[in-house]
Amino acid sequence: MSELHERSVVTSRTVSAWLSNLDVVTLFVDDVARTKTFYQDAFGLSAIFENENSIVFNLDNTSLNFLQRDAAPDLVAPEKVAPPDVGHSVQFSIRVDSVDEACAELARRGVKLNNGPIDRPWGVRTASFSDPDGHLWEIAE
Repeated sequence: MSELHERSVVTSRTVSAWLSNLDVVTLFVDDVARTKTFYQDAFGLSAIFENENSIVFNLDNTSLNFLQRDAAPDLVAPEKVAPPDVGHSVQFSIRVDSVDEACAELARRGVKLNNGPIDRPWGVRTASFSDPDGHLWEIAE
């Protein structure tokens, strides 16, 4: 193996290992208070940090940071913050033992499904819902 190829393989392994340390996912929202209520009601989460522009929920090894959309431009500059009406560009998937049971629990918590439960052609049963800012969540068994 050439020295250049060997260095590339080592670097690739190092970079891919970073993903196991995914710490925080930041999502831009229009109303932090509304987001707080949704995630507390839908998932039973408690905030680990909160201020006027942000609220953070811990999910074991990863945290969800919801940042007020109008406070986000400095964070992503020189890129732009997308408006909320451009459509979905991300979906979070949660593995569950039973999609039907999870859907029933979500319904009890006041969450309206976008679709499902559906038996997908690739052999997975799924359902999805959106949070108040349009972030798409899928439950799958």
